Amino acid sequence: MTALRDFERLEAAGLWRAAPDAQRRDVIISVGDATLTITDMSDRPLAHWSLAAVERANPGEFPAIFHPDGDPGETLEIAEDESTMLEAIDKVRAAIDRRRPHPGRLRAASVLASLVVLALVVFLWLPSALQNHAVSVVPDIKRKALGQALLGRIERVTGQACSTADTVPILEKLALRTGVRRLVVFRSGLATSLHLPGGIVLLNRTFVEDHEDPAVAAGAVLAERARAEAQDPLAELLASGGVLASFRLLTTGQLKRETLDHYVETVLSTPRPEVADETLLAEFARTAIPSTPYAYALDITGETTIGLIEADPMAGRVLEPVLNDRDWVRLQNICS
Repeated sequence: MTALRDFERLEAAGLWRAAPDAQRRDVIISVGDATLTITDMSDRPLAHWSLAAVERANPGEFPAIFHPDGDPGETLEIAEDESTMLEAIDKVRAAIDRRRPHPGRLRAASVLASLVVLALVVFLWLPSALQNHAVSVVPDIKRKALGQALLGRIERVTGQACSTADTVPILEKLALRTGVRRLVVFRSGLATSLHLPGGIVLLNRTFVEDHEDPAVAAGAVLAERARAEAQDPLAELLASGGVLASFRLLTTGQLKRETLDHYVETVLSTPRPEVADETLLAEFARTAIPSTPYAYALDITGETTIGLIEADPMAGRVLEPVLNDRDWVRLQNICS
């Protein structure tokens, strides 16, 4: 149905030919509601063309030649001076064309939608998927190598870790008791503690030097174990390096020095995440270490750590010391 009410019953003169070998005839053309009607000079109908199926054979040329869609042998010529009729036909054809389905546009929209989905996959899903895959397949020996490499980059910032010949076996005892592979004590540059890939836990010297009970240092290690259970230290490293770090680790087994340095700068300046009391108490119970000394080390008043004090799983029990007094005194002098 035409949308051009202004042109209803518009008439003009033209030349019509029923077939390529037929004689052209003078005709009257009229635009109706949805058809273009062709009549002879006596007003006898010769043809009815659907406006939706009218095609122009010579766009931009005159006289304008039209034919029904699919039948170029039947033609209708309209002179250039019949501008009103030509304008009407053009407007009708344009209006009908707008109502037709456009597969090309639909295809373009589908392609665009696919590209948007692909972009969302690349930028939202792929980084985490690639990181999770890398964390799951990297072997322990590579984790240890990355942890050792990070330790070296940290020492460039903080200074060399504290170590003496007689404290090395004591740190090994404390690591074994708390369930980590290796313990390293730093004089400065490390605010509290840190867990590196490969089971390396770093401690600030204050956990050793400022307290009489080795359960304080053990508590700091257990807190790092709990954090590592919540988020793998390797995942933290790869998240800091972005998707390219995960891709590089998977394809080459290595990480760039810049990636390690960026992680070191970030982690040393960021407070360690809190650990829920229930999670931390489970670690103390598993290792048979009292949580009260660590709780008072964090807050001497005990007000903010009351949960670790009141629910100490080892309260009232006779326990094996974390370290004997002799080893603990030696360890307290590790940074002297």
